[in-house]
Amino acid sequence: MSDIGPFQYFICGGFGGICTVLTGHPLDTVKVRMQTMPLPKPGEVPLYTGTWNCIVKTVRNEGVLGLYKGMGAPLMGVAPIFAISFFGYGVGTQIFGPKEEGKRMTTLQYFSAGALSGILTTVIMAPGERIKCLLQIQQDVTKPQLYSGPLDCAKKLYKEGGIRSIYRGSLATMCRDCPASGLYFLTYESIKNFATNNGEKQIGFGYTLLAGGCAGIANWLVGMPPDVLKSRLQTAPEGTYPNGMRDVFRDLMQKEGPLALYKGITPVLLRAFPANAACFLGFELCKRFLEYLSPPKKELQI
Repeated sequence: MSDIGPFQYFICGGFGGICTVLTGHPLDTVKVRMQTMPLPKPGEVPLYTGTWNCIVKTVRNEGVLGLYKGMGAPLMGVAPIFAISFFGYGVGTQIFGPKEEGKRMTTLQYFSAGALSGILTTVIMAPGERIKCLLQIQQDVTKPQLYSGPLDCAKKLYKEGGIRSIYRGSLATMCRDCPASGLYFLTYESIKNFATNNGEKQIGFGYTLLAGGCAGIANWLVGMPPDVLKSRLQTAPEGTYPNGMRDVFRDLMQKEGPLALYKGITPVLLRAFPANAACFLGFELCKRFLEYLSPPKKELQI
């Protein structure tokens, strides 16, 4: 992907991000609800017994659109988020990549370039994640909803605690996105290099879907534990965790144990493959469309 410029990164990354949200948001809602559901009292049945149970209850109580709650926040921010992510990765390849022309990047260099993109996206990602999670956990349709939408949620958070309230969970978001993004781009590039014989031919759509889907799986296998901590921190009432992630982690370990760090992993992995396959397919399609609109100029033969 190093053969495109910043403007193309912005357009193609943004389009790929929109494809990701439209494809994967319903299962993201399921993930957040499973991560943040209240602990059952002794003898009580959990609110959700599994992924499918959560989907059925959500659709039955709120309709299909209940699965799309909170989509406005990521959708509004997805173009700049993915643009910055892909652009950050491009900058990372220049910073960490080999200085000698024609030399291939190493595994560590791919990972480092991807990790840089995770740092750059946190500024936009953290408030969007906070708003999205708060909207997703609004489940009781028989009662007045605390937040009517993304803008209303942002206004009320700002009124309650200013910018700091909107950006709660930023460190947790960065702890999730740096290693996850590093493995994300590393996985895609590794499969792409295999499919194209190290760039000697153009990647096919089938391999694009495979590489993108596998990148999404790798991303969440690493990013899931900090994502659980992030979701709990961002949806907890003010003052619940005064020391941030440390308090969330301590509370979770005492009450639920290590396996709780992978709560919601099933909907995440079910979502990860198609959503990220759609992202990279959208990226590659948009890239080819831009190349069609503005083909490279051929050199004059003398």
